[in-house]
Amino acid sequence: MSKTVILIDGNSIAYRAFYALPLLNNEKGIHTNAVYGFTMMLSKLIEEEKPAYMLVAFDAGKTTFRHATYEAYKGGRQKTPPELSEQFPYIRKLVQAFGIAQYEKENYEADDIIGTLSKQAEQNGLNVRIVSGDKDLTQLASEKTTVYVTKKGVTEMDVYTPDTIFEKYGIRAEQIIDMKGLMGDASDNIPGVPGVGEKTAIKLIKQFQTVEQLLESIEDVSGKKLKENLTTYKDQALMSKQLATIVTEAPIDISLKDITYKGVDEQQLVPLYKDLGFESFLDKMAPIEKEKQTLKDLSFTFVKEISDDILTGDSSFYMEMIEDNYHQAPILGFGIKNENGRFYIPEKTALESKKFIEWLENERMTKYVYDAKRSIVALRKRGIDVKGIAFDLLIASYLLNPSEQIHDVSDAAKSHGYEDIFSDEQVYGKGAKRNRLTDEGRAEHVVRKADAIFELKDQLIHDLKENDQYDLFLHLELPLSEILADMESTGVKVDEQRLVQMGDEITDRLKKIEQKIHSLAGEAFNINSPKQLAVILFEKLGLPPLKKTKTGYSTSADVLEKLQDHHPIVEEILHYRQLAKLQTTYIDGLLKVIHQPTGKVYTRFNQALTQTGRLSSTEPNLQNIPIRLEEGRKIRQAFIPSEQDWVIFSADYSQIELRVLAHISGDEQLIEAFNHGMDIHTKTAMDVFHVDKEQVTSQMRRQAKAVNFGIVYGISDYGLSQNLRISRKEAGDFIQRYFESYPKVKEYMETIVQEAKQTGYVTTLLNRRRYIPEITSRNFNVRSFAERTAMNTPIQGSAADIIKKAMIDMAFRLKKEKMKTRLLLQVHDELIFEAPKEEIERLKVIVPECMEHAIELQVPLKVDYAYGPTWFDAK
Repeated sequence: MSKTVILIDGNSIAYRAFYALPLLNNEKGIHTNAVYGFTMMLSKLIEEEKPAYMLVAFDAGKTTFRHATYEAYKGGRQKTPPELSEQFPYIRKLVQAFGIAQYEKENYEADDIIGTLSKQAEQNGLNVRIVSGDKDLTQLASEKTTVYVTKKGVTEMDVYTPDTIFEKYGIRAEQIIDMKGLMGDASDNIPGVPGVGEKTAIKLIKQFQTVEQLLESIEDVSGKKLKENLTTYKDQALMSKQLATIVTEAPIDISLKDITYKGVDEQQLVPLYKDLGFESFLDKMAPIEKEKQTLKDLSFTFVKEISDDILTGDSSFYMEMIEDNYHQAPILGFGIKNENGRFYIPEKTALESKKFIEWLENERMTKYVYDAKRSIVALRKRGIDVKGIAFDLLIASYLLNPSEQIHDVSDAAKSHGYEDIFSDEQVYGKGAKRNRLTDEGRAEHVVRKADAIFELKDQLIHDLKENDQYDLFLHLELPLSEILADMESTGVKVDEQRLVQMGDEITDRLKKIEQKIHSLAGEAFNINSPKQLAVILFEKLGLPPLKKTKTGYSTSADVLEKLQDHHPIVEEILHYRQLAKLQTTYIDGLLKVIHQPTGKVYTRFNQALTQTGRLSSTEPNLQNIPIRLEEGRKIRQAFIPSEQDWVIFSADYSQIELRVLAHISGDEQLIEAFNHGMDIHTKTAMDVFHVDKEQVTSQMRRQAKAVNFGIVYGISDYGLSQNLRISRKEAGDFIQRYFESYPKVKEYMETIVQEAKQTGYVTTLLNRRRYIPEITSRNFNVRSFAERTAMNTPIQGSAADIIKKAMIDMAFRLKKEKMKTRLLLQVHDELIFEAPKEEIERLKVIVPECMEHAIELQVPLKVDYAYGPTWFDAK
């Protein structure tokens, strides 16, 4: 089998990478996007081609022998951006660390070096792969030489062979230079012949084969003007062909033996990656060898009887379940990894073993898991209270990169460098397919996951410490997972009859609104049909159509909201839709998931999903019950205590995000307002409208409130104008006056965006990170959204951290004081408990204490609380 030679056009690929990727910076502020793209390209080529020889050729300078022929050669090119120039030294270091030869030759271009070496390689019977961002090199394609030209980014490429060139142009590869001689090349400032484009050039080459033969047979050319131009610019055509021709016998002083591929030099590459801030590439390096040693050749014991040596020392354990909903899914088996080896324990063997259960419940036995909450809840349903969890692969992976979607151990393993060890779809299957595996096949699959948890633990803990996130992991997220498990296991009692009654009431309301809509329309029609609704609104009633879709005029909510003032039917349709969604999503949805033996619903809290750190809930989602609509608020009447003579106790933070903003920005005006207990919306109205407190109207306060909360989310003048239904200019004036009143807020917004552009991420008060690579995008809309994200995440994320800390403090306090009160739900800034009536007076003291002192800020945190027979009444 022939060995492969890879020849890379260094300058061309660097330019392509620079313009294909958004600007990135390392901690020193050096731009790194071109180096990053170059790294991706090299890694992919080496992995796929496994070359025996490899070279990156660079241009030695701006002047070459071609300039002696034509002084204006490449004369139209813009100056290299300084953001790219500063990256070339790093690219050269990268190439060296990869063990790849690099070469340049005074007076010659990289193309000539590549052309000369490619011919040498062909003569030695080797296969050649040329990689460039420039189609000029396609002239070198031959039976043994393939040319790859980047087309999107730096890793997607078009492949050029003699056959593909002929298929695309209808000419041979060696005739590319004749085509360039006639049509020229604007990128290299090669003039060609005026009036000759690509189509004409190809037509002429097909007819006459070469430029020289064409000029000798010029009388046979059809077209007076074309013939005239070819005659006038004969010398220019010949010169252009000469300029376009790559030299294949350049006087280079290297040969194939000098470009033997040596392999990566980790001693050079690791510090370079660290210097550049290439964490993802670093993550992939160390585990590669580990993967070969520990996970490819996996041996394990299929346990039929549990002995002492299986459960000694620090161990990882993974619990395999049939489906994602661990509240009800059966357990298939357990994988264990420790210093004594790897073990698979079938579910029956494990859960019937007193020894195994004692190990799970022993707090002194250290355990590493994937998704601690899942493990605790599923085992608790089987009467087992698992303790001693010291590491959670899911939570650690989430904190290191919250934008990466981790659904399984295999996802976490792949994201940290173990690329090829989990082929779930091909080897183990998913879902029903996995359930059909043999016992041995399933066992190997489960043990691989336990092994991955064990092997990745030290690396992820190291990375968390490097990011100053280990405290966040150890003292916030890990203990929180146990609290969330308690909440999930407890569930929330639902009054089923009340829900049914609400459903009936909403059904009656929908019928009446439907009749009113039909009356306003002058005819009956299907309100749920966008097509029929569009006919009524835009054809019969003549409302202005604001947006068109492939199927007709849009009747989406945002369109209808803008049309509310045009006709009373619009408001009725919006109300109808809101009620219909309440009926289907919340009333019917909740009724379906009530667990009949207990009368409770058991939501699942997603601890590792949102990029801000906020919790979300699913099946059912209890955080999105709409409260702006009266009927939506009433749904909370169905949530009741699970015990007689108990009540629901609710406590929520007042304006927590604005208080965090005051702390983070350090704005004296905001801080003073909160420290003096002022109504912040009234204070903002006073400052923005330049009026005294007594002169602030309800409308002024409402507008100030919209500005306050809008600022937290980096709102634009357009966004505020839409919210307040005012002109864009008025909205812009509001924002400007706000920043004049709170100048440190404006300074914070500008500073955080610049920091994000430098580092690529923002952090919360407790060092939670959110990476925002889009912040250097050349696309204005993408970049603007990223900038707003950078402004908001430290605020929203810090608020999320604060309430999580409050949950941990509350759990500790309730346990310490031996109270029966249970935490049921967390909904954004609100905590919901169920409590015996006799504990209410103590809760009135304990809850504000824990929540208001979870984290100390420059302004006081304020908590409002209420209690009553239902969640609705506890507001």
